[in-house]
Amino acid sequence: MRDVAIIEAPSVLGLRPTGVEELPGALLDAGLADGLGAVRAGRVEPGPYDPERDPETEVLNPAGIADYSVRLADAVGGVLDEGRFPVVLGGDCSVLLGTLLALRRRGRHGLLFLDGHTDFYQPAAEPAGEVASMELALATGRGPAVLADLEGRGPLVQDADAVALGFRDQAEASVFGMQPLPDALHAMELDAVRELGAAEAARRAVDLLTGGGAAGYWVHLDVDVLDDAVMPAVDYRLSGGLSWEELEAVLGIALAGPGAMGLDVAIFNPRLDPDGTLAARLTECLLRALASRG
Repeated sequence: MRDVAIIEAPSVLGLRPTGVEELPGALLDAGLADGLGAVRAGRVEPGPYDPERDPETEVLNPAGIADYSVRLADAVGGVLDEGRFPVVLGGDCSVLLGTLLALRRRGRHGLLFLDGHTDFYQPAAEPAGEVASMELALATGRGPAVLADLEGRGPLVQDADAVALGFRDQAEASVFGMQPLPDALHAMELDAVRELGAAEAARRAVDLLTGGGAAGYWVHLDVDVLDDAVMPAVDYRLSGGLSWEELEAVLGIALAGPGAMGLDVAIFNPRLDPDGTLAARLTECLLRALASRG
């Protein structure tokens, strides 16, 4: 695992400064870098946060997120150029755009999207204009061009090269009028994962991600994919979710695949974990999963 390089990406431009910006420090303090024997590849600082919704795009901080995505892509690209495996510690889920931009600069790649929510909102349906609820839509080329067509390279990932696994927000998304997931995007909701078993669902996801023309795939982890009963330190809570053991199985299989290009972790809020217990457990989960890369 000594080829792992950790990039800190504490942006909350796609959410609010609620505490998720403290995620990198919490996991590093819990021993993530030491446990991996990882290189520390720097920290990409976000620009100033504007709480006002942009009137043209209807989202928060569109220009700031676009700029941040380019700078984060540069950092991820530098790690890839060194032959290392990037682990990006967010921040909110909008950091996904920068990680995928780094891969898009290098050709066609896929995405394993592990999230309790599908994050496929269009700006008009997202109540607060938060890009952290839209990043999968933007990554597949849907939404304001300033974010959906970064560097003129949009979409960052094709529908058929993406697998959304473990989500459970169907009822909530219907209430708010979120646009439907496209038919070509592979959707494995929580019930389907449970029916197959987490390990089998992960194997099928990897087969989908490696069976087409993509050169590899990125793994995105929003920790609210976990059961709310074991991971309450998130800002938008939903009942249900994966157990720790199920998440470890999914991540272990996904990261063991030769096509795995990198991992980002987002949304864990250390302010909701005052004694550090959840940070320690999340770090343990990540260490076990990343050990499968050997």
